[in-house]
Amino acid sequence: MPVLQVKAKPNSRVCALTLQEDGTWLAHLKSAPIDGKANAELIGLIAKQFGCRKADVQIKLGAGGRIKLVTVPD
Repeated sequence: MPVLQVKAKPNSRVCALTLQEDGTWLAHLKSAPIDGKANAELIGLIAKQFGCRKADVQIKLGAGGRIKLVTVPD
């Protein structure tokens, strides 16, 4: 399973996922980082981007921070 490095920006006006020049992903999330709402939105955004189920996307590291390591299926 590929591992993505994602930088989350909660409380944004738009919901978007963009690939940066250094190979990391930048996720603009509308949700606030309260009660896991931003993480749930991030999982849905990544699943939509990569065409997989939400259940297949996992936050492996950094669930409580802005920099996260996320696995997606091949």
